[in-house]
Amino acid sequence: MIEKRIDEFLNDLASREPTPGGGGAAAVMGAMGAALVSMVCRLTLGKKGYEAAEHEMASTLDQAEQLRTQLAAMVHSDVEVFERVMGAYRLPKDTDENVLTRNAAIQEALKAATEVPLECARLCAEVIRLSGIVAERGNRNVVSDAGVAVMGAYAAMKSAALNVYVNTGGIRDEAFVESRVGEIERLLTEGDAAAQEIFRVVRDKL
Repeated sequence: MIEKRIDEFLNDLASREPTPGGGGAAAVMGAMGAALVSMVCRLTLGKKGYEAAEHEMASTLDQAEQLRTQLAAMVHSDVEVFERVMGAYRLPKDTDENVLTRNAAIQEALKAATEVPLECARLCAEVIRLSGIVAERGNRNVVSDAGVAVMGAYAAMKSAALNVYVNTGGIRDEAFVESRVGEIERLLTEGDAAAQEIFRVVRDKL
């Protein structure tokens, strides 16, 4: 799906079909943030006055490209887990045994559907971190792009969090829910603070 042209993807996103949906959109936003980090790195490497940042920019570029690939792949993952959840809800419930089988399948599918956006949020936290590096040390002529990178990753993280919340709402395993919700809320707290600080750094350089 991510191989489609942007207008085709947006048309699919705007359609009556449930996928791609918010989860896929979050992954794309995160991938765009990572791509912008890569752009700032590339526009810093080899530039006069930024020799001291060469090693850090090269390392940051490698990390950003890995994150971009991982986040882009999550568009497919989001579709897969959504279809798994829908498939579980479509299982027969005409006998007591089938009801038990269906309920177990739903629970497992909801857990899988929680893990995908949670992983998306983790990756976005890394994009936010890298955005801070390029905002501080990257080419000042494209510092606004570092700001867009962090805002994209921040929006993606908060969007992914909503999908964690919606899926954990139907999960009966309290320990699983406590663990995943606890992690997403920690990521959000740290992400809020980091994104605000990086935005301030960028704004002050403009």
